[in-house]
Amino acid sequence: MAKIVRIKGEIIGKDEPMVFTKEYNVVKEDDALETMYSEMGSKHAVKRANIKVVEISEISEEDIQNPILKKTLEMY
Repeated sequence: MAKIVRIKGEIIGKDEPMVFTKEYNVVKEDDALETMYSEMGSKHAVKRANIKVVEISEISEEDIQNPILKKTLEMY
């Protein structure tokens, strides 16, 4: 069964830290981490070592903030 995972973190090494929150519908938390590292690295040209994960938590469908993820889950 898939679960919804929220990852909070920051990108360090730039002029000032960039704080982010990402939400994923995944089977394992490791899948969410891998996807987040891949997305953040490609979009912001940072290495994984410069991405600091602050919090990983499983959330309910009611707590989703990402509108695209919310609409996707409503379809099923």
